[in-house]
Amino acid sequence: MKTNTICVQGGYTPGNGEPRQIPIVQSTTFKYDTSEDMGKLFDLEASGYFYTRLQNPTNDYVAAKIAQLEGGTAAMLTSSGQAANFFALFNICENGDHIVSSSSIYGGTFNLISVTMKRMGIDVTFVPPTATEEELNAAFRPNTKAMFGETIANPALTVLDIELFAKVAHAHGVPLIVDNTFATPVGCRPFEWGADIVTHSTTKYMDGHGAGVGGAIVDSGKFDWMAHADKYPGLTTPDESYHGITYAERFGNEGAFITKCTAQLMRDLGSIQSPQNAFLLNLGLESLHVRMKRHCENGQAVAEYLNAHPKVAYVNYCGLPDDPYHALAEKYLPNGSCGVVSFGLAGGREAASVFMKSLKLAAIETHVADARTCCLNPASSTHRQMTDEQLKEAGVPAELVRISIGLEDIEDLIADLAQALDQC
Repeated sequence: MKTNTICVQGGYTPGNGEPRQIPIVQSTTFKYDTSEDMGKLFDLEASGYFYTRLQNPTNDYVAAKIAQLEGGTAAMLTSSGQAANFFALFNICENGDHIVSSSSIYGGTFNLISVTMKRMGIDVTFVPPTATEEELNAAFRPNTKAMFGETIANPALTVLDIELFAKVAHAHGVPLIVDNTFATPVGCRPFEWGADIVTHSTTKYMDGHGAGVGGAIVDSGKFDWMAHADKYPGLTTPDESYHGITYAERFGNEGAFITKCTAQLMRDLGSIQSPQNAFLLNLGLESLHVRMKRHCENGQAVAEYLNAHPKVAYVNYCGLPDDPYHALAEKYLPNGSCGVVSFGLAGGREAASVFMKSLKLAAIETHVADARTCCLNPASSTHRQMTDEQLKEAGVPAELVRISIGLEDIEDLIADLAQALDQC
């Protein structure tokens, strides 16, 4: 099936007389006739459900749709995008290991890797998204277990050279993990460019309506864990915490990663997505292909308008021909990138403050990537504890405004921007 059809019908096919819409299985537990029946599930010898903390039918239907959209072999839902990134990395990393990551990633993920995971004994080397092959190779160590980046970084809006990062990762025998939240599989399918594992904050475009927090992990099924058995003992040697199963042998490349992530990490850490949220997520996925086209069209129009405005100092949007990431966007995102645009006001911090107060249609929110246009000036909100110099070093200077363009009429959106800019 093509992407548009998968959005609508992927992951779930009702049988005769069964619900046309994915059913919400809002139950913590599942009943069995005998202990032996349930025992087969605990031994991973049979498929089924016994406790929603590990798996739930509603969640599995939606995860299967996301796997289809990305072209993967297995997927799982998590409670948030942050949980998805943590699980994806921690599933193959442990105390004493090392990660190579693009420095241009979401601030929360940057902190997760550089602070929280570092406290767990997992070190990191950050590389610029523009790093050359030689610079990327130099970042690797014998104990490197994963490489990480974002297709379109939040909020820097840089574009990852997936093919190059994958080439280097594979040369060192490690998988490339790519957060594909902003592009979505409608805009880019990282597996087609060599990525091995994809993550999502489904809270954003996939849900698309600001209704439910969630995340997802998708495995391409292409990384050969047994070929690098010494690097990944958690997948290639018996797991004594789960009946001595060797995941790579029992489930192959297609299912080992997600099975271990479910049976081990979800079991112990419990970052589940509720079936109700999964149901809402699926409603968003059914229109994802339609909405992304509109988000990209509106985002491009707003970026072009701002780029020509005398009160705007600069615009970050890879759809603009003069953007430094435009060539990569044409390669990886030929149908448009996303609806998020960032720009700096020529009048600096004061102009940004006036602009934000003058908006009427665009709401001031910390959120991005849903049907309604929202806007944020980090210097006066999320990063207000920093000085102007610190803001500049963090890549969010005082004059920066991030706007997430929604599905409203483009004339109304530009009119709102115009009247707010007039006040600056």
